[in-house]
Amino acid sequence: MKRHLIEDLRSRLKTNQENEKTSNETLESLERKIKALAEDCLNKKTSIDSLKHKLNVATKEKSQYEQMYHKAKDELEKKNHKLTNLESKMTETECAMTELETTASQQLHGLAKQSRQALETVQKQLLLTNDKVEQFMTFVKALTGELQHSVQELRTKIKQAKKMGEVRVCKKGLSQESVQLAAAILNVSTTDLEEILEVEDDEETAKTKMEFENDKEWLQYIHNLLEAQFPFASYLMDAILQKLNEKKKLVEEYSSLMKHTV
Repeated sequence: MKRHLIEDLRSRLKTNQENEKTSNETLESLERKIKALAEDCLNKKTSIDSLKHKLNVATKEKSQYEQMYHKAKDELEKKNHKLTNLESKMTETECAMTELETTASQQLHGLAKQSRQALETVQKQLLLTNDKVEQFMTFVKALTGELQHSVQELRTKIKQAKKMGEVRVCKKGLSQESVQLAAAILNVSTTDLEEILEVEDDEETAKTKMEFENDKEWLQYIHNLLEAQFPFASYLMDAILQKLNEKKKLVEEYSSLMKHTV
């Protein structure tokens, strides 16, 4: 019985050892699987954490986009409201413009009629004004021409008076016999001798020429003033007064010469 018991125990031990070996192999296999599962879980956890982070970012972006959407929606509604108001105002404006155009057309028709009448009146006044301007320019040209002619006559008279005075002085210094002797020497009459004595010298001729040029420039200046577009009344007055003052001085000089001659 002991032998059977020992063999049975050995058989059980052997069976247990085999079972233990199998269990150890199974345990190692399970440990490897657990390790692989742990690594897989860690990777999945990492992936889950990354997905959570992306989800959070996406959630924030979604929240921002939702805010932007609501903001854009509100602005769009406001713009639609403004557009509706503008369309309403445009309709009102178009109606008002139509009424205004009708009123303006009626008023323009009346104004055109009045304008034609006013234009005809203005044209008549303009023609009358142009005639007056032509008459004025003719008067000024005639006045200045006459004034210039009068000044030239005075200059001529003054020169003649001076020459007559010089000839008288010369005759007083010469006896009748001396005059006749000079005429005989020159083989001219006494009258011709007096004319020779009255001939102007070069200086007097140059002065006369200068006076003529000045008179010519003065008349041209008057004509230029009449043709100018700017206001010329004061300039015209100054030019005429200048010539009148010159004439006044010549009259005074001529009167003085005539008194001394007498």
